[in-house]
Amino acid sequence: MSQRPYKVALNGYGRIGRCVLRALYERGAKAGFQVVALNDLADLASIEYLTRFDSTHGRFPGEVRIEGEFLHINGDNLQVLRSATPEGVNWAALGIDLVLECSGAYNSRADGQRFLDAGAPRVLFSQPMASEADIDATIVYGVNQQTLTGRETLVSNASCTTNCGVPLLKLLNEAVGLEYASITTIHSAMNDQPVIDAYHHEDLRRTRSAFQSVIPVSTGLARGIERLLPELAGRIQAKAVRVPTVNVSCLDITLQTARDTDASEINRVLRNAAENGPLKGLLAYTELPHASCDFNHDPHSAIVDGSQTRVSGPRLVNLLAWFDNEWGFANRMLDVAQHYLDISAPTASNDL
Repeated sequence: MSQRPYKVALNGYGRIGRCVLRALYERGAKAGFQVVALNDLADLASIEYLTRFDSTHGRFPGEVRIEGEFLHINGDNLQVLRSATPEGVNWAALGIDLVLECSGAYNSRADGQRFLDAGAPRVLFSQPMASEADIDATIVYGVNQQTLTGRETLVSNASCTTNCGVPLLKLLNEAVGLEYASITTIHSAMNDQPVIDAYHHEDLRRTRSAFQSVIPVSTGLARGIERLLPELAGRIQAKAVRVPTVNVSCLDITLQTARDTDASEINRVLRNAAENGPLKGLLAYTELPHASCDFNHDPHSAIVDGSQTRVSGPRLVNLLAWFDNEWGFANRMLDVAQHYLDISAPTASNDL
């Protein structure tokens, strides 16, 4: 492990970028990282303002101010860059160990290579890539981070829905066996939707007001799950709807199991994993009468609502799992970054 904080830079400072930065400070001692720069096209006044005040997560718990071309946070100085392209930044000159790509604008190996060619030693993407060939590894923390070798230069943190669903499917496949799965993501509104009807997206449903309708949208969740759990390939279907809330989403998961089971067994497996297993801190379990807003700013990848577990007949299981699609995902990105850099440390600048 590094003897000094890993130096990282943020590319993109929207919802995920700001949550990643804030999570560094809220986790304490900046979680072993030093953010030296952020790259975004927003003006400096907006960057300062949206760092200080957040409608979803509240005020930033510390001092935030702009001075010159730097964002000052609790005495730390973050250089603010304004490049529209990866090659517009001299990443090598920043002396960083990792770029946290949080813009969501890049999803191919050619895109990732642009960062590397501009001097970035390695890149962690906050989104799934177009195909497995476009990335060295896709990681869901708690499931497969141990597969990283330290030689990878392009790594994906998958998606918030994949981070929620994959640990649950893996647990239940090991416990009772899974034949088939059908998953519906019920997701809060996102910035690819307009507040009022507008020419906003090639998907015509996303031209409709985000806060007046429940809107079906496309999803790559099934493909993402199959990348992480290839033993389930061809046996998963998924769909998604956006709902008029600003944060916190859930997965409605229907499973056909390989053997007979009941709700008490399913809940016992999930509760034990949350309380005593290797997923403790990543998976949570509750049977309280919650609403989605109760999980705002919750860092878990998934919170199973055991009160909603249903088993129809001996093998048809239905689950409900909550997740904060911003905060939980941002915390997993930091977990992956920490592990990625720890195992890369023998060849990283931190060891010099």
